[in-house]
Amino acid sequence: MAGSALASVALHEPVFISDLHLAQIRPRTAERFLQLAAELRSGRRELVILGDLFEYWAGDEETSEGIGAIVCGALRSLAASGVPVYFMRGNRDLLLSDGFAQASGAVLLADPCYTELAGVATVLAHGDAYCTLDTTYQAFRRRARDPRWQRAFLAFPLFLRRAMIGQVRRASEAGKQSMQPYIMDVTAEAIVQALRSAGAQRMIHGHTHRPARHQLHVDGRDAERWVLPDWDFDASPSRGGTLQLIGGKLSTVDLA
Repeated sequence: MAGSALASVALHEPVFISDLHLAQIRPRTAERFLQLAAELRSGRRELVILGDLFEYWAGDEETSEGIGAIVCGALRSLAASGVPVYFMRGNRDLLLSDGFAQASGAVLLADPCYTELAGVATVLAHGDAYCTLDTTYQAFRRRARDPRWQRAFLAFPLFLRRAMIGQVRRASEAGKQSMQPYIMDVTAEAIVQALRSAGAQRMIHGHTHRPARHQLHVDGRDAERWVLPDWDFDASPSRGGTLQLIGGKLSTVDLA
C-alpha cells in the first residue's frame, strides 16, 4: 500500500500551520494564534501543526509557565471541544514530548508521516530533513534527535537548558548571514525521493519560511509541494496564514 513505510494519520478537513515561533516577545503573534484556536472551536476541523510552533522548547517543564502554559491551555480547550489537534515536532521544538501531549491534548505525529487528502496520497513533514545542502545543520539535526543526547541535555536544570539553547540560536543566526539562501532551502532531489518512497503525489511542509505551491513531476506523474506560511504578527507588515482543505481542495488562507 502507498505510504505503508510511514506512520499514517487520518485527516478529513485539516487546517495546517507551522513556524509561528511563539514567544513572550511576540505578543501579537501569540494573540493571533489564540484567536485562531478560538475560531476553530466553532467548527469540526482538525488543527495540524507541522513544527516550530514555539521559538524554542527546553523541555516539557515549559508546559507549566509562560507562553508554553498559555498555548497548552488553548490547545487543551480546542481538543476538549471535539477538534482534534495534531503536532509534529520542528527543529525549534524537537524536545517537546509526552508531557506536552498530556498538557495540551495534542496527538504527536512522526516526521514525516502519511495521509490522504481528498484521495491524494500526501506526505506531511516539518521540512528541515530535506535541506540536504546544509551539511552542518544536518549533522546537528542527527545529533539533536539522538535519544541519548536528548536524555543528557534534559538532565541539566531548565534555566541552563534555556541559556544553552539561546547560545546555539545566536550562533546559528550569525552563521546564516554568510550562507547562500539556496543552501537553507530544500533540495529537489530530497523531495522527489521522499515522495517516491511514500508513493505520494503531494508534500506539505514548513520550515523554510518560503510559502508557495510548487508543481513537479515524480517518475512521470504530476505532483505538488506546498510550503506553509510562517507567522510574524509583530512585524510590519505582519504575516501569517494557514493551508486548509476546503471542499476537497487545498487553499491558502491569509490571516494578516
